[in-house]
Amino acid sequence: MAIGRRAAILAGGAALAAPAVQAQGEGPIRIGEINSYSAQPAFLVPYRNAWNMAQDEVNAAGGINGRRIETVFRDDAGRPEDAVRHAGELLNNERVHLLAGGFLSNVGLALGDFANQNRRLFVASEPLTDALVWARGNRFTFRLRPSTYMQCAMLVEEAAKLPIRRWATVAPNYEYGQSSVRWFKELLSRAKPDVQFVAEQFPALGRIDAGATVQALAGANPEGIFNVTFGADLTNFVRQGSTRGLFDRRRVVSLLTGEPEYLDPLGDEAPENWIVTGYPWQDLNTPGHVRFRDAYRRRFNDHPRLGSVVAYDTVTAIAAMLRRSGGTDTERMIEAMRGLTFPSGFGEADVEFRAIDHQSTLGAYVGRTALRNGRGVMVDWRYADGRNYLPPDEVVRTLRPQG
Repeated sequence: MAIGRRAAILAGGAALAAPAVQAQGEGPIRIGEINSYSAQPAFLVPYRNAWNMAQDEVNAAGGINGRRIETVFRDDAGRPEDAVRHAGELLNNERVHLLAGGFLSNVGLALGDFANQNRRLFVASEPLTDALVWARGNRFTFRLRPSTYMQCAMLVEEAAKLPIRRWATVAPNYEYGQSSVRWFKELLSRAKPDVQFVAEQFPALGRIDAGATVQALAGANPEGIFNVTFGADLTNFVRQGSTRGLFDRRRVVSLLTGEPEYLDPLGDEAPENWIVTGYPWQDLNTPGHVRFRDAYRRRFNDHPRLGSVVAYDTVTAIAAMLRRSGGTDTERMIEAMRGLTFPSGFGEADVEFRAIDHQSTLGAYVGRTALRNGRGVMVDWRYADGRNYLPPDEVVRTLRPQG
């Protein structure tokens, strides 16, 4: 009944919005969204669910000054060349007003370069590499999620407290994995100058030879392991590592592993006592998150994942920007994005897109993994506000080109 009532409200909102659009002589505001739907479904199915939910909420409330927002979705299959091809088609054929999305870091960098070359706004939702807003940042590209630098800084804060010196790393061999390892090593070495990195493994994304990787790491006899694998690679790594005793008496610090996208598939095989970034959806009871979580569960009869929050926040931010810009002129949208604040589905502090580097201050949750009723969860978690894990402005200026 709740779903039926919600559908009626949304339909009524759409019916009311249509005459306003016609009266203004303007059509809908169109967003071209490009993502790796077929390559990363665990994250991107919940992502697309929440994107549509957020869009429906905006339109049911009257849209943007009477104009509905619409999204044209494209699947890049995890290939940068496909993402760029789709971006051109969305701009030239579909006449979208801005681009959004991106999951893999190498895809995000390709779309950021495309946006810069074509002078069109790109709101990157998920790609984590710091290069997107620093080394290869540009005036047309903004990024929502906390970067590799930010999340590594959050984890290093905990890793530096551990009484261990010898570390090994394992990460997928592409931009995200390389960037994460680089920052973890640099930031931990600053915090504890006596640490040693005794081994590193860079398996191909989606093709990890988990047995060989585990054997190589164990052979270096580290005291701690920094893990950056995710998805099916993480599942294989955890299973082989548990079977072969890699994690016995060793501490593991792991990027993203506390996200339900990656914990849920492990079931009762989920590792315990890993220090992770993630999303404790079950126990996060801020008023804003309760509203978001309840709305998502009513509509989809399922719990949200981190991807759900990322999509919801991306649409929320775009809608806030459009209200602020007063139209879809690219330069006006860019100026509206700079310094924009908006509420997150986490229900924590409002998020800001910083003018200096176009990085948002969205944070992440840091805690430990545990088993509860046969499934992995986060415990002892805290919210790490993104604004506290970014370098000073004078450092950012050395990392980012002008513009």
